[in-house]
Amino acid sequence: MNDTLLTTYTLAEGLHWLDLIGVLAFAMSGALLGVRKRFDLFGVLVLGAVTAVGGGAIRDSLTGQTPPLFLRDETYLWTALLGALLAFAFGERLARFERTLSLFDSAGLALFATSGALGAIKIGLGPLGVVFAGMLSGVGGGIIRDLIANEVPEVMYRRDQLYATAAAAGAGAVWLLSPHFTPFQAQAGGALLVLLLRWVSRRKWVRLPVRRLPE
Repeated sequence: MNDTLLTTYTLAEGLHWLDLIGVLAFAMSGALLGVRKRFDLFGVLVLGAVTAVGGGAIRDSLTGQTPPLFLRDETYLWTALLGALLAFAFGERLARFERTLSLFDSAGLALFATSGALGAIKIGLGPLGVVFAGMLSGVGGGIIRDLIANEVPEVMYRRDQLYATAAAAGAGAVWLLSPHFTPFQAQAGGALLVLLLRWVSRRKWVRLPVRRLPE
């Protein structure tokens, strides 16, 4: 019995830390956009925080967890503010490392999409519900970020880089793996698929079709 409790606690801790890594990654991504747009410190903090916790808020709303986790556990907000501050303080240096920043963003996408899928599975949603909830959890913060910054959300037109599609695929993988593996293992498998699809698309090996109507 003690071994079971220890395993459950360790699993919960692992998922918690994965969530925090995703929050930090998204906060830096959102805050850097604010820096590029020449927002002041407050604006950068707001944009970073909204990007970081927006996907989680959507995930919790879809899976019936209210209030959202970031309000029940302020560690998430503090982590988001830390990421935004780092981006504000070192944005000029960080901007030179585009590949590193892309990796952070992809990591956040993978972790949020798969955690959203786990939450949807927990409340008994079917495969489409799990995929939809996971995808929105992954891309929701970025959509909110772009709308606040007066940008067209990238997920609507970046056909050369699988983003929302990668999030949906990762969520679907979690649904397929969850009956056979622990939640942590299912999330890890789904997250790896997201990262793989992002890497493949960034190398221009695959892209989504676009339909063009005559002028």
